[in-house]
Amino acid sequence: MTNEQTDLLPEQHEELLQTLKARFEKNLSRHPELEWAHVQAKLEAQPKKLWSLHEMERTGGEPDVIGYDEQTDEFVFVDCSAETPKGRRSICYDHEALESRKQHKPEDSAMNMAEAMGVELLTEEQYRELQKLGNFDLKTSSWVKTPAPIRKLGGALFCDRRYDTVFVYHNGADSYYGARGFRGALRV
Repeated sequence: MTNEQTDLLPEQHEELLQTLKARFEKNLSRHPELEWAHVQAKLEAQPKKLWSLHEMERTGGEPDVIGYDEQTDEFVFVDCSAETPKGRRSICYDHEALESRKQHKPEDSAMNMAEAMGVELLTEEQYRELQKLGNFDLKTSSWVKTPAPIRKLGGALFCDRRYDTVFVYHNGADSYYGARGFRGALRV
Protein backbone atom coordinates (compact mmCIF):
# COMPACT_ATOMS: atom_id res chain seq x y z
CA MET A 1 0.00 0.00 0.00
CA THR A 2 1.28 3.43 -0.86
CA ASN A 3 0.32 6.57 1.04
CA GLU A 4 -1.82 7.63 -1.91
CA GLN A 5 -3.82 4.44 -1.54
CA THR A 6 -4.34 4.87 2.18
CA ASP A 7 -5.29 8.55 2.36
CA LEU A 8 -8.98 9.39 2.36
CA LEU A 9 -10.27 12.73 1.18
CA PRO A 10 -11.70 14.82 4.05
CA GLU A 11 -15.26 14.27 2.82
CA GLN A 12 -14.68 10.48 2.56
CA HIS A 13 -13.25 10.51 6.09
CA GLU A 14 -16.30 12.31 7.49
CA GLU A 15 -18.82 10.26 5.53
CA LEU A 16 -17.23 6.99 6.66
CA LEU A 17 -17.20 8.04 10.31
CA GLN A 18 -20.88 8.97 10.08
CA THR A 19 -21.71 5.63 8.45
CA LEU A 20 -19.76 3.66 11.06
CA LYS A 21 -21.29 5.62 13.93
CA ALA A 22 -24.85 5.09 12.61
CA ARG A 23 -24.20 1.35 12.21
CA PHE A 24 -22.61 1.17 15.68
CA GLU A 25 -25.65 2.86 17.27
CA LYS A 26 -28.15 0.76 15.30
CA ASN A 27 -26.51 -2.54 16.37
CA LEU A 28 -25.67 -2.03 20.05
CA SER A 29 -26.16 -5.73 20.76
CA ARG A 30 -22.96 -6.45 18.80
CA HIS A 31 -20.87 -4.40 21.23
CA PRO A 32 -22.55 -3.93 24.60
CA GLU A 33 -20.69 -1.73 27.05
CA LEU A 34 -18.61 -0.05 24.31
CA GLU A 35 -18.87 3.66 23.57
CA TRP A 36 -18.60 5.19 20.11
CA ALA A 37 -16.43 8.07 21.37
CA HIS A 38 -13.66 5.61 22.31
CA VAL A 39 -13.91 3.85 18.95
CA GLN A 40 -13.81 7.12 17.04
CA ALA A 41 -10.76 8.33 18.99
CA LYS A 42 -8.89 5.14 18.00
CA LEU A 43 -9.93 5.56 14.37
CA GLU A 44 -8.88 9.21 14.25
CA ALA A 45 -5.44 8.22 15.56
CA GLN A 46 -4.94 5.57 12.84
CA PRO A 47 -5.87 6.89 9.38
CA LYS A 48 -4.54 3.78 7.60
CA LYS A 49 -7.02 1.67 9.57
CA LEU A 50 -9.77 4.08 8.60
CA TRP A 51 -8.74 3.57 4.96
CA SER A 52 -9.05 -0.21 5.42
CA LEU A 53 -12.54 0.25 6.86
CA HIS A 54 -13.36 2.42 3.84
CA GLU A 55 -12.32 -0.46 1.58
CA MET A 56 -14.45 -2.88 3.60
CA GLU A 57 -17.40 -0.52 3.22
CA ARG A 58 -16.75 0.22 -0.47
CA THR A 59 -16.83 -3.50 -1.33
CA GLY A 60 -20.10 -4.09 0.54
CA GLY A 61 -18.88 -5.43 3.87
CA GLU A 62 -20.76 -3.13 6.25
CA PRO A 63 -18.02 -3.29 8.91
CA ASP A 64 -18.98 -2.92 12.56
CA VAL A 65 -17.34 -3.35 15.95
CA ILE A 66 -17.96 -6.81 17.37
CA GLY A 67 -15.53 -6.76 20.29
CA TYR A 68 -12.76 -5.18 22.29
CA ASP A 69 -9.47 -6.86 23.22
CA GLU A 70 -8.41 -5.52 26.63
CA GLN A 71 -4.94 -7.06 26.39
CA THR A 72 -4.05 -5.20 23.19
CA ASP A 73 -6.42 -2.24 23.69
CA GLU A 74 -7.93 -2.81 20.23
CA PHE A 75 -11.45 -2.76 18.87
CA VAL A 76 -12.31 -5.58 16.47
CA PHE A 77 -14.21 -4.69 13.31
CA VAL A 78 -15.71 -7.42 11.09
CA ASP A 79 -17.78 -7.36 7.91
CA CYS A 80 -21.37 -7.63 9.12
CA SER A 81 -23.23 -7.58 5.79
CA ALA A 82 -26.06 -10.13 5.71
CA GLU A 83 -24.39 -11.97 2.83
CA THR A 84 -20.70 -12.20 1.92
CA PRO A 85 -19.69 -8.80 0.48
CA LYS A 86 -20.74 -8.40 -3.16
CA GLY A 87 -17.52 -6.66 -4.14
CA ARG A 88 -15.47 -9.66 -3.02
CA ARG A 89 -17.17 -12.66 -4.64
CA SER A 90 -16.18 -15.04 -7.46
CA ILE A 91 -12.62 -15.32 -6.19
CA CYS A 92 -10.43 -18.28 -5.34
CA TYR A 93 -8.63 -18.67 -2.01
CA ASP A 94 -5.07 -17.38 -2.53
CA HIS A 95 -2.50 -16.27 -5.09
CA GLU A 96 -1.05 -19.77 -5.50
CA ALA A 97 -4.51 -21.09 -6.35
CA LEU A 98 -5.11 -18.23 -8.76
CA GLU A 99 -1.82 -18.91 -10.57
CA SER A 100 -2.50 -22.65 -10.74
CA ARG A 101 -5.66 -22.19 -12.81
CA LYS A 102 -4.98 -22.76 -16.50
CA GLN A 103 -8.42 -21.65 -17.74
CA HIS A 104 -11.24 -19.42 -16.54
CA LYS A 105 -9.19 -17.63 -13.90
CA PRO A 106 -11.12 -15.47 -11.46
CA GLU A 107 -10.09 -11.83 -11.27
CA ASP A 108 -8.43 -12.18 -7.86
CA SER A 109 -8.13 -14.23 -4.68
CA ALA A 110 -9.43 -13.71 -1.16
CA MET A 111 -5.96 -13.54 0.37
CA ASN A 112 -4.69 -11.03 -2.24
CA MET A 113 -7.72 -8.79 -1.77
CA ALA A 114 -7.53 -8.94 2.02
CA GLU A 115 -3.85 -8.01 1.98
CA ALA A 116 -4.48 -5.11 -0.41
CA MET A 117 -7.27 -3.87 1.88
CA GLY A 118 -5.14 -4.21 5.02
CA VAL A 119 -7.50 -6.75 6.64
CA GLU A 120 -7.37 -10.42 7.64
CA LEU A 121 -9.67 -13.22 6.56
CA LEU A 122 -11.79 -14.48 9.44
CA THR A 123 -10.71 -17.68 11.08
CA GLU A 124 -13.29 -20.43 11.55
CA GLU A 125 -13.51 -19.45 15.22
CA GLN A 126 -14.09 -15.77 14.39
CA TYR A 127 -16.72 -16.76 11.83
CA ARG A 128 -18.57 -18.81 14.44
CA GLU A 129 -18.38 -15.89 16.90
CA LEU A 130 -19.85 -13.55 14.27
CA GLN A 131 -22.73 -15.97 13.73
CA LYS A 132 -23.64 -15.63 17.43
CA LEU A 133 -24.48 -11.98 16.69
CA GLY A 134 -26.92 -12.67 13.86
CA ASN A 135 -27.70 -14.83 10.86
CA PHE A 136 -25.06 -14.26 8.18
CA ASP A 137 -24.42 -16.02 4.85
CA LEU A 138 -27.83 -17.65 4.51
CA LYS A 139 -27.47 -17.65 0.70
CA THR A 140 -23.71 -17.15 0.26
CA SER A 141 -20.50 -18.54 1.75
CA SER A 142 -17.20 -17.06 2.91
CA TRP A 143 -13.63 -18.32 2.62
CA VAL A 144 -11.95 -18.54 6.04
CA LYS A 145 -8.28 -18.80 6.99
CA THR A 146 -7.21 -22.32 6.17
CA PRO A 147 -4.75 -24.30 8.29
CA ALA A 148 -1.41 -24.83 6.52
CA PRO A 149 -1.66 -28.66 6.37
CA ILE A 150 -4.98 -28.44 4.48
CA ARG A 151 -3.72 -25.70 2.19
CA LYS A 152 -0.51 -27.64 1.49
CA LEU A 153 -2.66 -30.44 0.08
CA GLY A 154 -4.51 -28.05 -2.24
CA GLY A 155 -7.60 -27.44 -0.14
CA ALA A 156 -9.20 -24.43 1.49
CA LEU A 157 -12.06 -23.93 3.95
CA PHE A 158 -15.24 -21.91 3.70
CA CYS A 159 -18.26 -21.45 5.94
CA ASP A 160 -21.92 -20.56 5.70
CA ARG A 161 -25.12 -20.81 7.71
CA ARG A 162 -27.90 -23.18 6.67
CA TYR A 163 -30.66 -24.87 8.65
CA ASP A 164 -29.86 -22.58 11.61
CA THR A 165 -26.41 -24.17 11.81
CA VAL A 166 -22.93 -22.90 10.91
CA PHE A 167 -21.15 -25.30 8.57
CA VAL A 168 -17.49 -25.49 7.62
CA TYR A 169 -16.63 -27.12 4.29
CA HIS A 170 -13.64 -27.75 2.08
CA ASN A 171 -13.01 -27.14 -1.59
CA GLY A 172 -10.04 -26.93 -3.88
CA ALA A 173 -8.36 -23.58 -3.17
CA ASP A 174 -8.55 -22.75 -6.88
CA SER A 175 -12.34 -23.05 -7.02
CA TYR A 176 -14.56 -20.01 -7.14
CA TYR A 177 -18.28 -19.39 -7.17
CA GLY A 178 -20.51 -16.38 -7.65
CA ALA A 179 -21.89 -16.75 -4.15
CA ARG A 180 -18.53 -17.20 -2.36
CA GLY A 181 -16.35 -14.37 -1.15
CA PHE A 182 -14.72 -13.49 2.15
CA ARG A 183 -15.31 -11.48 5.30
CA GLY A 184 -12.53 -9.37 6.72
CA ALA A 185 -11.46 -8.52 10.26
CA LEU A 186 -9.56 -5.43 11.32
CA ARG A 187 -8.10 -4.58 14.72
CA VAL A 188 -7.98 -0.86 15.56
